Amino acid sequence: MLFNSPFFIFAFLPIAAIVFYLIGNRGHFRIATSWLVLASLFFYGYWNPAYLWVIVGSILVNYSLGVLLSASATKGQLKNIVLAIGVVANILLLGYYKYVNFFMDTINRTGLSDIQIESIVLPLAISFFTFQQIAYLVDAWKGEVKEYNFLDYCLFVTFFPQLIAGPIVHHKEMLPQFKEGKTYKLNHFNITIGISIFLVGLFKKVVIADNLSVLASPVFSAAENGEVLHFFEVAEGVIAYTFQLYFDFSGYSDMAVGIARLFGIRLPLNFNSPYKAENIIDFWRRWHITLSRFLRDYIYIPLGGNRKGRSRRHINLMATMLLGGLWHGAGWTFVFWGALHGFYLIVNHGWQKIWKRRINKWWSVAISRIVTLFLVMFAWIFFRAESFDGAMQILKGFTNLPHTPSENLGFIGDLLVFMGFQFNGPSISASDIKVILMFFALTAIVWFIPNTQQLFAKYRPAYGYSWRTDKPVLLQSLNRKFYWRPNVAWSVWIAILGASSLLSLSQVSEFLYFQF
Repeated sequence: MLFNSPFFIFAFLPIAAIVFYLIGNRGHFRIATSWLVLASLFFYGYWNPAYLWVIVGSILVNYSLGVLLSASATKGQLKNIVLAIGVVANILLLGYYKYVNFFMDTINRTGLSDIQIESIVLPLAISFFTFQQIAYLVDAWKGEVKEYNFLDYCLFVTFFPQLIAGPIVHHKEMLPQFKEGKTYKLNHFNITIGISIFLVGLFKKVVIADNLSVLASPVFSAAENGEVLHFFEVAEGVIAYTFQLYFDFSGYSDMAVGIARLFGIRLPLNFNSPYKAENIIDFWRRWHITLSRFLRDYIYIPLGGNRKGRSRRHINLMATMLLGGLWHGAGWTFVFWGALHGFYLIVNHGWQKIWKRRINKWWSVAISRIVTLFLVMFAWIFFRAESFDGAMQILKGFTNLPHTPSENLGFIGDLLVFMGFQFNGPSISASDIKVILMFFALTAIVWFIPNTQQLFAKYRPAYGYSWRTDKPVLLQSLNRKFYWRPNVAWSVWIAILGASSLLSLSQVSEFLYFQF
């Protein structure tokens, strides 16, 4: 079931919320929790009921192991064995569904074997709830888990606003909220804020992201088919995909936060204007924040982090990002995307070691953001492409410049020809100028307009978010009235966004992160 489907918006969500508060307002908190667990399982099973056993079985096994790890009788080597069993079991479950086809195909390509197996369908959200529960087991092993209620644990894993595509929530953030009585009491303010944030996210998804996909998909499909592309064609495709993914993930993150707030729950921040990042380190503090947190706390730091010298830190960074790439998808293009970001991070850390002086000038910030954005865009080519051949076809397109006699460009033209560029593309047209304008317009939007967290900052939309840690953006600095308030003006704006979004629901499309 998709957040942007009419059935979810007009049937499932209202029914789930109304029944939840009818029960909760009468003080039956455990029954309300049970209802939310059942609603979440229905939400998950709506895709394919046959795979309900995967998440239910995972919950039963991990909860049992967590209780065993937390028991005072489980000590020493036995505790380590229990943790190892839990982590290995989770990895095997994820590996079977997500990576068996990939590895068998890779082995078959080497010619060492020709084993044919049926295609294995990837259960929804398995990457998310597996990592979520591995973190729970590790913390139980450390003695940091204090919550053992089975019903709360079920809701922690299955809570539908975060179930399908994150955030990867932490038990310390969620379980205490499930125990608060005020969570189950109808709060009109939470309803108002939740609906507003949800509609902002819906607008980003169905009006912006889905329309950008119309520009991106044909270009990448043509590249996979081996078609010859020219500079402005691939530029349009890459730019469109860069911002499609941005608004798709931003929209989903907003909708998840908004839906959770309808139920009195604050989800952790997972998306915080990553294209405002001034370096790759900053990018990963803003993009898929909860995944970055998991990779840092449960992979990078246990590997040694930065505590064992520079060379070891570089190895740890690369290993962590390779796993991060593989987590996103079972394909060598995802592995290469992870390796690229690992390389970026190593260079970034090295540069910070050499250049410690910070230039707090607008032009320095602009250059840093542009360089970072182009590095990210380059990596997105491999993230989006279905194969290396498709990615290389996109890159070749960038060398196919508009038709201009190279002699007219003098030394620059000769240099470009020497470097492998060609001037065989169509002459520059009005549509090509639109590509340039589209890039600047979309960049201006993500740079200068306050994001959802900033707009709603006064009402603490996400768990642990503080607007004080954010640099003010242009419109935010000009006028504090741009903050959301429950007034007529904002009601009109939200209504316009909602109406525009609902009118665009005729063709429902999946969120890009659903496939991971």
